[in-house]
Amino acid sequence: MQISSRFTIAVHVLICIETFKEDYKVTSDFLASSVNVNPVVIRRLLQQLKKAGIVSVIRGSGGTNIEKPIDEITLLDVYNAVECVDEGELFHFHENPSPLCPVGRNIHNILDGRLEKIQNAMEKEMKSVTIQDVMRDAKKIIMENSI
Repeated sequence: MQISSRFTIAVHVLICIETFKEDYKVTSDFLASSVNVNPVVIRRLLQQLKKAGIVSVIRGSGGTNIEKPIDEITLLDVYNAVECVDEGELFHFHENPSPLCPVGRNIHNILDGRLEKIQNAMEKEMKSVTIQDVMRDAKKIIMENSI
C-alpha cells in the first residue's frame, strides 16, 4: 500500500503558490515546471483542490490562489481533496478471501480493528500539521540551501 504522489504534489503546489504569489502569476505551467510533471497533472490536481475550496483557479493563464488562510489548511484536508480513497478507507481488502479457509473466513475480524486504528492515527497526525507549518519549514530550508 502506498499513498499516490498526488498528495505530495498537491503539497508542493500549495507551497509554490504561497512562495511565489507576490512575484509571479502562478499558472499550471509554472507549477508543472517546479514539480517537473506535465501541466495536465497539475490542472487535474488544481481542480480537486478547487472543489475542496482550498484554491481558486482563473481560467486561461490567470493563475491560482490559495483561498483559505494557510494556518487553516491541514495535510489531512489536502489528502482528502486529492486522494481517491474508497469510502474513506485507506486500506483496501482483497476482494474474495476464501470462506473455506479459517484465515480467509476471518481475515476481516483479524485485521479490521487494527487497520482502523492505524488509519485514525495517521489522520490525527495529518490533521495536526498545517500548510503554514510546512511553509515555515520550507522557508527555513530554502534559506539554508541558498547560502
